[in-house]
Amino acid sequence: MLRVGRAVACVACNNLVSKNMGVRFRMPLQKLHPLSRAIHHRYNASANAQRPPHCSAARHFTSMSRLPMRPPKPPPGGHGGWRYQQHRNFWMLRLASRLLKLRYIVLGSAVGGGYTAKKTYEEWKDMLPDMSAYNWVIPDFVWELSDQIDLDKLTKILPELEEIAKLLPELPDFDKIGENFTFLKSILSTGVSVGSEGASGLRLLLAEAPGDTPVKAATEAPVTATPEASDKQFKKSSDKEKVDQLQEELLRTQMKYQRMLERLEKENKDLRKVVLQKDEKGIHQRKIKVCKSLIDMYSEVLDILSDFDSNYNTQDHLPRVVVVGDQSAGKTSVLEMIAQARIFPRGSGEMMTRSPVKVTLSEGPHHVAMFKDSSREFDLGKEEDLAALRHEIELRMRKSVKEGQTVSPETISLSVKGPGIQRMVLVDLPGVISTVTAGMAADTKETIFSISKNYMQNPNAIILCIQDGSVDAERSIVTDLVSQMDPQGKRTIFVLTKVDLAEKNLASPNRIQQIVEGKLFPMKALGYFAVVTGKGSAGESIDSIKDYEEDFFQNSRLLRDGMLKAHQVTTKNLSLAVSDCFWKMVRESVEQQADAFKASRFNLETEWKNNYPRLRELDRNELFEKAKNEILDEVISLSQVTPKHWEAILQKKLWERVSTHVIENIYLPAAQTMNSGTFNTTVDIKLKQWTDKQLPHKALEVAWETLQEEFARFMAEYKGKDQDDIFDKLKEAVKDESIKRHKWNERAMDSLRVIQHNALEDRSITDKPQWDAAIQFMEETLQARLKDTDSVINDMVGPDWKQRWMSWKNRSPEQHTRNETRNELERLLKLHEDHTAYLANDEVTTVRKNLEGRGVEVDPALIKDTWHQLYRRHFLQKALQHCNLCRRGFYYYQRHFVDSELECNDVVLFWRIQRMLLITANTLRQQLTNTEVRRLEKNVKEVLEDFGEDNERKVHLITGRRVQLAEDLKKVREIQEKLEAFIEALHKEK
Repeated sequence: MLRVGRAVACVACNNLVSKNMGVRFRMPLQKLHPLSRAIHHRYNASANAQRPPHCSAARHFTSMSRLPMRPPKPPPGGHGGWRYQQHRNFWMLRLASRLLKLRYIVLGSAVGGGYTAKKTYEEWKDMLPDMSAYNWVIPDFVWELSDQIDLDKLTKILPELEEIAKLLPELPDFDKIGENFTFLKSILSTGVSVGSEGASGLRLLLAEAPGDTPVKAATEAPVTATPEASDKQFKKSSDKEKVDQLQEELLRTQMKYQRMLERLEKENKDLRKVVLQKDEKGIHQRKIKVCKSLIDMYSEVLDILSDFDSNYNTQDHLPRVVVVGDQSAGKTSVLEMIAQARIFPRGSGEMMTRSPVKVTLSEGPHHVAMFKDSSREFDLGKEEDLAALRHEIELRMRKSVKEGQTVSPETISLSVKGPGIQRMVLVDLPGVISTVTAGMAADTKETIFSISKNYMQNPNAIILCIQDGSVDAERSIVTDLVSQMDPQGKRTIFVLTKVDLAEKNLASPNRIQQIVEGKLFPMKALGYFAVVTGKGSAGESIDSIKDYEEDFFQNSRLLRDGMLKAHQVTTKNLSLAVSDCFWKMVRESVEQQADAFKASRFNLETEWKNNYPRLRELDRNELFEKAKNEILDEVISLSQVTPKHWEAILQKKLWERVSTHVIENIYLPAAQTMNSGTFNTTVDIKLKQWTDKQLPHKALEVAWETLQEEFARFMAEYKGKDQDDIFDKLKEAVKDESIKRHKWNERAMDSLRVIQHNALEDRSITDKPQWDAAIQFMEETLQARLKDTDSVINDMVGPDWKQRWMSWKNRSPEQHTRNETRNELERLLKLHEDHTAYLANDEVTTVRKNLEGRGVEVDPALIKDTWHQLYRRHFLQKALQHCNLCRRGFYYYQRHFVDSELECNDVVLFWRIQRMLLITANTLRQQLTNTEVRRLEKNVKEVLEDFGEDNERKVHLITGRRVQLAEDLKKVREIQEKLEAFIEALHKEK
């Protein structure tokens, strides 16, 4: 033991023993100061002789480098070995206890995790419908079928079929069926091939296996056997008879299976409906939701493409099922059977489908239908909703047909959802006709051909060719059209309708077999189907049609004699085959179409960057919103016009409108009476008549025109502030339509009439400034009239001598006559300055004779007309002189000197007119700012809202390559994004 400070280091046990304050503790030597460890090494050798009493370690010491690695070895014999063994056992026990703890932790975690996993599995299992009761219906061999039947596998499968047959209590003669299965197994086990008849019977049973597409089953190669093998194996005639019996039994068994499968499918349909209605999110529910949204996403892309004007060689090549056929061939009925609802309008022998109808079929909890542009859901389980849906489709068809036409290329988009409906997109086209009948447009036949070719020329479109089986095949028109569009038949599915009537009417049923085998028509097809779509009654339900179709094919000798295969009949098998072909075509072509739109987007973006590098890509709707905001700002700016500006404009325009009437009909007739009393009486009468009849209307017209002009002025000012000229046409249309809709408040006219009448009745000029303002107003008015009169006289008499010499102008003969007449009349005025306004007859005769004496022939009417203008000028000149004299007449007016020689009644008249103009302008300004500007703003907003909802008007008003390029860019981007989202969802579904 080595003392270090107040502690002692034990070199044997590698501990530090403290003696501070009587407390004893141990510390590992590694935690000592390096100096203490050096002293420990120095006295290591001398420590072997003495052992401290507290140390329980071995007597032999090793070097410090080995102390931490392993315990020292005990000396031979003595208590040291026992103590070493005791220490070693204690160390092992501690290690074992730790390992046991770890085991408990691992074991507990495993048990708890397993319990949790089991509980989670049970919870997920409870959420799923229990379908285990139906597993026996579908044997394992169904999923192991390949393109050709493997006899070895069939040999192994027959025991399973035998057990299934025994489990069915409703099948007849089960022992015999089991015996036949055993017999067939014994035949196949010996390596014998079945003959062609037996193989066809087996395929008839196996063709209905779930998961086997009708198109694939139709193309399976028959299993044939060589005559040599048959002769060797079938030596006994009894064996041959058993094979025939087996074929009949298998056919009956297949029919029974078909009924059971249909019943189970109905139950499965109800179960799926329940699953779709659950709020819990299970695995199957999420999968169904993905499927439903997948077809909806695809339908949205097709809707956008239908409105897209293709550019840059980018065409709509996305798949859809195009339903074509002759008129009344039953194509609409086939589509209704696939949609499981009678949704289309019906007629007897007349054209009902007048425009393409795009129907998007998808799965959903409720059987409903909805139009793309409407939020109303039609419950297809209710007859009243079905009738309303058919009526709405008929209305939309007739609305889409333009005047003078019979059919329309505009597409009506409809979606149908329901339990068990196959997902696909179908387009029902107008029926192909051979002759244009009365009431149709002359180009109806060509238009239908054009619409059909437009849809069928899509290389990825699936053509569902409908042929009426009840008419002669030679009368078919659509088959030639389909063979032109798809000569190889790689995307055509042929459907023969009304097979029940065909079987009844045809003398040779083999003709139906030739049709469904593709041997009668020149066209080729991917698959052939025969269906029955009812008895022809409009009141039949879908369920009754299905039952009738099933009963017909069960009892038909076409199926019993092998002329039709089981997978080739019923609309159910048809819908499965069409759906499989549709999705196969979608998966093969959608990515290529997405790449095409990606390239088109690049071309459009490049064109925009080159032509409009500094402008944003705003489509027509965005441009309309921008123009809408600018127009509303311009309307709002009307409220910022000052009252002084409004009144000045209104007063000026109102006087311009009424000045002629005031001068010609009120002032001049009254002033030319040359009598003060008569003047005032005449003025009062005429002012009263004018106020009652014309003045209020004129004032409102002026106010309305002023509002229009100010509105147009503000729009013009905004146009000059770096505004886009692409909005000019739209702004002009909005302005015109708003003004057209605006109606001035008629009640304001009555109050305005009273105000104007009171203003004109007042004759009291209160102060000298008002007097002076009236005189100035009168002078300006008379000078303007005098100037106009001089201009008229100059035009009448032609250029004077100065103009003739300086401008080389000459007078016409009429102007020369007018000039001579003017000179004669001016001499008359100089002699009689106080002459009246009209010439007497003898004065006219005197003037005419004087002119004739100078060789001028003149008409009396010309003399009177010239006199009118000359006297007007003479009178205005005298009135201006009198106006100057009245500048100092306010004193006499204020003192009421009636007998004064200076009478200024005309000044009072002009003051009354001026005051009326001021009051009227103020009244109109108040009405404008308080009422009419707001009403105009409201009208503008209504017009903009109406224009915003009218796409045709927006296309007409906002035009140009820039707009069209932005529109194409927006649509191409939207199509590409939706296609990419659809492709991603499609890959997830895989």
